[in-house]
Amino acid sequence: VGVFVARRPSDVRVAVTGAGGDGVFRVTAFEEALKKRFSAKALDGLTAPPAGLNDDIHGSAAYRAHLIGVMARRAVEAA
Repeated sequence: VGVFVARRPSDVRVAVTGAGGDGVFRVTAFEEALKKRFSAKALDGLTAPPAGLNDDIHGSAAYRAHLIGVMARRAVEAA
C-alpha cells in the first residue's frame, strides 16, 4: 500500500495505490478533512472503507484500510 498526499494552494489530494483491484484511487474523506486543517490530527477518527480493497494472504481488506490511514498520517507529518 502506498499513499500520496499533495497540498496545493487551493486543494489537497490523497491517492492510494496497491490496496485495491482497480488501481489508484482517491480518499475524498481524507482530502476534505485536510482541506480544513492540514495536520495529521485532522485525520484522527477517519478510516478508509475496506470494501473493494484486496483481501489475500498478504493482508486482509481491514488491515489495508487501517494501513491507508497510518500511511496518510505519516505523509502529512513528513510534509
